[in-house]
Amino acid sequence: MIALIYDSLLKLQLIVFKPEKLDWFDELEEEILKWEGTTIQLHKFGGTQFNFQNRELGHLHSNGVLDILFSKKIKAELMADGKVSEHHVFYKSGWVSFQIKAYTDVKRALELIQLAYHRAQK
Repeated sequence: MIALIYDSLLKLQLIVFKPEKLDWFDELEEEILKWEGTTIQLHKFGGTQFNFQNRELGHLHSNGVLDILFSKKIKAELMADGKVSEHHVFYKSGWVSFQIKAYTDVKRALELIQLAYHRAQK
């Protein structure tokens, strides 16, 4: 519950100080929803969760942190390339984090989620 409240406060901060980021996040959601079998829902720790056939691909917190689950092998490859960072909580898992700071990061975020989506289809 506290995480949901915290995420809501982050979203309020965006509305006041960086409203364009909300547009970026909406664009991300709209694109992902075009992919067959995808849905979105509120994530248990706040933000938006992206699903494929009721399986979580990742989630976007209102501070712009996108968390995505990969295999540990793919995580290692992405981290070696500097494309993602270690997940902010689950260090020894396949979870990675990617920060959306600028509009150009939306494209990279989509590429990362699409990678998870294609792997989930197998």
